[in-house]
Amino acid sequence: MIPEPVLPEFDAAAAMALAKKLARRAGQIQVERYERLEAVAHKGPRDVVTEVDHLSEELILDGIRRAFPGDAILAEESGAHAAGGGDGPAPGAGIGRAWLVDPLDGTVNYANGLPYFAVSIALVVDGRPAVGVVYDPLRDDLFCAIRGRGAKLGARPIRAADKPRLDDCLASVGLHSDRDAERERRLRGATRNTRQMGSSALSLAYVGCGRFDAFVQAIGLSPWDIAAAGLIAEEAGAVVTGLRGEAWFDPAGPTGAAGIVAASSRHHPTILALVA
Repeated sequence: MIPEPVLPEFDAAAAMALAKKLARRAGQIQVERYERLEAVAHKGPRDVVTEVDHLSEELILDGIRRAFPGDAILAEESGAHAAGGGDGPAPGAGIGRAWLVDPLDGTVNYANGLPYFAVSIALVVDGRPAVGVVYDPLRDDLFCAIRGRGAKLGARPIRAADKPRLDDCLASVGLHSDRDAERERRLRGATRNTRQMGSSALSLAYVGCGRFDAFVQAIGLSPWDIAAAGLIAEEAGAVVTGLRGEAWFDPAGPTGAAGIVAASSRHHPTILALVA
């Protein structure tokens, strides 16, 4: 059994305070430029990047380096930055401290003026998420968690929903293939309905506060997509696993290869069987 990461009280509080501050500052950039984009570039067939992604990431990385210059960083746009200014462990090594940053999760939504996107910042300690923040700047919703200390939305503690009946549950899904469409069909038949929202970090955080009863995505996720939100959902009482019931977070996981299932302990086994 992997031991829980041990964070001194000051370190945990300082890391959380920094993550919150940087998420809010990045969110301010996003709100100021919302529906005022000057350039949108294609990263792949279904993915785009904007100047706001880069501005947000630069702000966050600069803040982390100033506060914790010895920490490693893994960011969506600029990639891996080894600890100690390049001389220490890589962020995927599972050793020491590494920050995982998705400066704008839901860029396609953002670029199209859809109000569903978020900033995601996590601190991973010895290969396990220890501090997580997901911030929706349009709603001013700040989700946060420290491992072993629960999850909050703003100052309010949150808990995942635990509805007695699966057919009363609303699930968020991420689709990438024909096989995923069949998974969604089965899930939709067993639940009240499904939604595809376009920001995995925000949808997974919503499981933590009960806005969604479950989140399912079979593939397409990277460590920076889920590190913060998975911790938030887990600390709020949801069961979070990979698609086969395995550990949901791999610090060395390849880009775009992870899947995740989050739901209450009551319904997680059934949902896992439906989408496996």
